[in-house]
Order: sequence, then structure tokens, then C-alpha cells
Amino acid sequence: MPAGDPSVEVVPFVLDVPDEQLLDLQERLRRVRLPEPATDPSQGLGLDAVTELCRAWLEEHDWRRVEDELNRRGGFRTAIDGLGVHFLHVRSPRSDARPLLITHGWPGSVVEVLDVLDALTDPGDGPDGTALPAFHVVAPSLPGYGFSDKPTGPGWGVERIADAWAELMTRLGYDRFLAQGGDWGAMITTSLAVRHPDRVAMMHTTMPIAPRPQGFDDAALAALDETEQRWLAESAEFRRVGSGYSGQQRTRPQTLGYGLVDSPAGQLAWIAEKFVAWTDGDGFGGVPRDRVLDDVTIYWLTASGASSARLYWESFSGAGAQLPVTVPSAVSLFPAEMMKPPRSWVEDRYTDLRYWNVLPTGGHFASLEVPGDFVDELRSAFALARP
Repeated sequence: MPAGDPSVEVVPFVLDVPDEQLLDLQERLRRVRLPEPATDPSQGLGLDAVTELCRAWLEEHDWRRVEDELNRRGGFRTAIDGLGVHFLHVRSPRSDARPLLITHGWPGSVVEVLDVLDALTDPGDGPDGTALPAFHVVAPSLPGYGFSDKPTGPGWGVERIADAWAELMTRLGYDRFLAQGGDWGAMITTSLAVRHPDRVAMMHTTMPIAPRPQGFDDAALAALDETEQRWLAESAEFRRVGSGYSGQQRTRPQTLGYGLVDSPAGQLAWIAEKFVAWTDGDGFGGVPRDRVLDDVTIYWLTASGASSARLYWESFSGAGAQLPVTVPSAVSLFPAEMMKPPRSWVEDRYTDLRYWNVLPTGGHFASLEVPGDFVDELRSAFALARP
């Protein structure tokens, strides 16, 4: 591209939501109309829980705090492949820091990295006095999510996003980098490793995308240990009773979006249910309620109910999910994660698996739920990365 081409500029992004949008949210919450209580707890997030969350959102949540935090962390935007992309870029003061790309999923956002940024970028020394690993963190908002633009046509699936992230890292001056992701971030990170293996020094995920290998018969299944058999049973139960949201988002995201974009209570319940179901423990597990509301507010203010769901429509077919991953890889499994494949399945796809650990606590939103453990996992895993 020619020097000075404005299409490749990286420009600071200062978040300043107009007061009118916040007043509109408050007015809608004051007039919220909720359904009657469920006749069985299995039918979804309970009325009492949603009522209390709506009250807390209206009376206690401080959006300006979130704005200040995001603005202090260094927000930017740039146009890639015709789409405006928002991202955080937090550079470490350390000269030995390595670039690390972290990709969120649904129903996440860049909020997921906020509680681990300091430990990753400026960690100080360990107990033995040696310097802990440091990273330059790049955390983009997915297309159609948060403060990135919404695609106006089809085609923005996992592979295209992976290519866009490779271009983003080039634009920031990072020829080789580390990559991490969970949920859709896991799929994009895996695709990035498959499509750009020369760029990815090592990848880490909390949700490895590893389908049942060919030739894995009933005898091999029976030979799995008790823990891995339980994981498969839990995954099957999740597909049976916990994946309805996915079926709607991958087939009719537009129809769903009318309710989510028009009703803050609808958007709140749609997301909060997953923080309850996919974390380890009561309520939101270890995730602070304010962080859940921070995340939901981003979806609300950016009207991302439909556009975020379209990623399921674009990518849920799983195209490319069988392609081998040859770059050095690392996996950290948290017990409340809904999809935990056996290690042999992971090794069949991630052919250079250098790190594997099963954690005692935590779930799908590990960086918010158990941030210390999450950071420790990245440090341990990326210590094994190639130059």
C-alpha cells in the first residue's frame, strides 16, 4: 500500500458515550416489563435474579468508570479489509516483552482482559527475585462486537477474522507474536495458527477445538480415564440442554436481534445466564457483578445483539476444524468450561502440544473469574514458546 494511505492508519479511540444514550438506558430499565416466574428452574435464569440485576444496573452501575478504564488502557481503531476494528494495545515498559494477541468470544468483550493487563504487561519479579514474563497485549473487539464496526455483508467468519488479526499485528509492527483465545477466540486463534504458522510463535487456548479423531472407536472411548469420560458426558449434556442460544444465533440471528437491541432486560438476561451457567460456583462464580454489567452495557450501548450473533451464522459449520495445528500449542482446561475434549483428541489435532494443565477451579470466563490462575497459565505456557 502507498505510504500515507489513510486506510491503514491506526488512530486513538476515545470512548465518550453521549449522556442521552445513558439516560435512555435508565428510562428503559425504569419501565422494564418482565415475564412471570418460571414454572421450573430448568427454564432459564430466574425472575428474582433478573429483577435484581436490572435494579443494580439502574441504581449502582457506573458506566463512566468503565469508559475511564478503557480509555486509560489505550484504545485504538484501524480499518482492515474495509471494516473498522477497535482494539486495546497496552505496551509493556519491559524491553524483553513479547507481543501477545488475546481474542475474546461471545458473550465476551475486551472487558475480559482488563483484570489481567497489569500482571501481563508489568508483572515485576517473582518470589525468587527473577523477572516474570512480560507481554505487549493487543486485544481486539471482534467484528460486530463492541466498538468494532458491524459487517454490512456476509463473509466475516473465523478465517477472515484470523487474516484480519494477522494484518493488525503487522500494522502494529509485530512480525511474530503469541496468541491466546477462548470460545470464538479459541477458534480464531486456532485458525490464525493454521493459516499463518510463520507468524504465531505459540498459541494458548482454554477451549481447544478438537473433534473426535477418525478411527477413535468405542474401545478407545471406553479406555479413557474416568475424568475424560465425565468431560464427554458433560459436553453431551450441554449440547442437549444448554445450547439453545447457539441454535438461534446460528440460524436466525436477525430475528433474535430485534429483542436484544430493543430491550435492555432481554440483552442482560441473554448474557447473564451464560455467566451463571459457565462459571464455577454460585452466582457468577468469581466474576464480580460489576464486570458482568460492564460487559452487558457494551453490548447494549453498541446495539450488538444481532451483529454479535451473526458470527454463529457465519462460522458454526466448523469448516477447517479438522486441519492440523502445527505451531507450538498450549491448553489450560478449567472445570466449568462446557467443552473439554480428551487430551488424546487435542494431541491428534494440535500436533506440537507443549503444555497441558487441568485447573481445579474456574470456568469459561477464566480471566475474569480466576485472573491470577489465568495469568500463571499464560506465563507457564509461553515460557515454552519458540523464538
